[in-house]
Amino acid sequence: MATIEECRAALEKLSDNMRGAEGDVRAAAALDRSVSCHVTDLDVTFVGRMTDGRVVVDSTHPGPPRVRGQIRLAMAGDDLVALVDGELNFATAWGRGRVRLEASLLDLFRLRKLL
Repeated sequence: MATIEECRAALEKLSDNMRGAEGDVRAAAALDRSVSCHVTDLDVTFVGRMTDGRVVVDSTHPGPPRVRGQIRLAMAGDDLVALVDGELNFATAWGRGRVRLEASLLDLFRLRKLL
């Protein structure tokens, strides 16, 4: 099982990957939205903001998200690490219910380029 530190590192790596993106992916990463990522097996939520092509984690707290972020992810820690490392395909994980993504319809259309 991934640790909180490994999950935080995965989110930082995701942020770095987004920052280096180009073209349509860079445009999708340029959203300015509040973000939450609930790591279900650790029962911890990372809260932050997607802005300027990065995801900046502002806080971590126990339990599910306290405030509804504009973009909400939920998954196990191992799945988060595997997704960021390219070992798990997002569409497959989402289709099997291993990853939940909630956002407005417009944001989902934009985010599909990232995923």
